[in-house]
Amino acid sequence: MKIAVLGAGAYGCALAQILNENKNEVTIWTPFENEVKELTETRKSPKLPNIELYNNIQITNDLKQALYQTELIVEAIPTAFLSESIKKVKKYYQNTPICIATKGIEQNTNLFVYNVVKNILNTEKIAVISGPSFAIDIAGNYPVGLTLACQDKETIDIIAKALTNNHFKLRKSYDIIGTELCGSVKNIIAIAAGILKGLNMPESTSAMLITESLHDIKALIKGLGGDGSTVLSYAGFGDLLLTATSPKSRNYSFGYLIGSKASKEEINNYIKNTTIEGLYTLKSISELVKNKDVDIPIINLMEQIIYQNKNPEELINFLIQKP
Repeated sequence: MKIAVLGAGAYGCALAQILNENKNEVTIWTPFENEVKELTETRKSPKLPNIELYNNIQITNDLKQALYQTELIVEAIPTAFLSESIKKVKKYYQNTPICIATKGIEQNTNLFVYNVVKNILNTEKIAVISGPSFAIDIAGNYPVGLTLACQDKETIDIIAKALTNNHFKLRKSYDIIGTELCGSVKNIIAIAAGILKGLNMPESTSAMLITESLHDIKALIKGLGGDGSTVLSYAGFGDLLLTATSPKSRNYSFGYLIGSKASKEEINNYIKNTTIEGLYTLKSISELVKNKDVDIPIINLMEQIIYQNKNPEELINFLIQKP
């Protein structure tokens, strides 16, 4: 199968490795010429230490070439640049199945990635993958499981065939709303978990946070029209468990700085030099919750801590007092 991976970040390159391993013809597209040059010459991404890209993976900044006769598009572009990139894709798009690997909500519009892509390309052939998976673990061929959510049977079968192998597992779902919500909100909870770690709270308190958060996420999914049981999927509990317990998570590390009372300079430098998905998702989720009249206390509290300088220790009080 001829497959185009849009985005040459860590996750895009990791998925390209899996797709190529499964005997697909893979091309990675990036708009940056210097990225094409580096990946082509070294076969290594600075974002994936010690991983060498397979030699027959092509890298290009020519979008027309990348999409020519493509049978599947894998979208792994950061949310901030998604609309701009997908509008370019539209010029060459031929109703090809699309697998979205980006998590998050677009700022200003408060749209999930699925809706951003669907609105621009006007297609139903869109699926979302989400779950507990650091890019380095995917590229290292460790066992990984993700949720594959789609409402079109042909599309879900094509993507499952392209990605599934003896160390990359997909569980199918029809709940796109719940899958995307889980993939977005877990980054906010990961910040909260990092705060607890910075406050020197033990694992027992972290487990308390994760458990309480599952109830809130379930309520949010149901409030927005999704299936509450999705909270127990790879995209839900699985991803939350990974992101909210690992210092490899940028969101968790950001929360740790807040909880440990790091200086404003140190925190601002981290924000400046690191992509913190939960930081941007928090604004959009807060707006979404308000517009839908859904009460999610943990979201409200995190907004106050991050943007209104509320004492991080209020998170502990919240957990104790929450019914």
